[in-house]
Amino acid sequence: MKQLISAEEIQSAVGKLGLQLAADYQGCPLTVLGVLTGSIVFLADLIRTIEMPLNVGLLQASSYHGRSTTSGELTINADLLPEIAGRDVLLVDDILDTGKTMQSLVETLQGHSPKSVRSAALLWKEERTVTDIQPDYHCFKIPNEFVVGYGMDFDGQYRHLPAVSALDDAELKPLS
Repeated sequence: MKQLISAEEIQSAVGKLGLQLAADYQGCPLTVLGVLTGSIVFLADLIRTIEMPLNVGLLQASSYHGRSTTSGELTINADLLPEIAGRDVLLVDDILDTGKTMQSLVETLQGHSPKSVRSAALLWKEERTVTDIQPDYHCFKIPNEFVVGYGMDFDGQYRHLPAVSALDDAELKPLS
């Protein structure tokens, strides 16, 4: 495993993003929605840096299952979604890869009549993005590597790591 982004670099970038969001949404009814489960650490740190009143909610979307390193069919569960009609919504996710998940989530949210929907991703794999969607905000662009840490996992492991690291091919193989 090789570290790509240190804990200190993450905290600095998240703090800067929080300041930018507070400025951009000043005086607006903001709801910040985290995408379970990978965004939890990022979401928790980010909302503490946005110095303004806001609502927080969650929704679940997943296209990676178990030890998979490639996305499969997307499932979205919006049962935890708070009322967002007429509110500005910031959709927070850990990583924007192909953009397919973010695109589907934005379309789902638009069906709930928000005032606006913008997206924020901790990481953006720009070279892998195949949709027209781009994150409105992001902290880091990263190469096409499978990453873990800071809430992101491989088969349920590594979420607790404070930095973002890339797994090598040997670490991505199923256990025998």
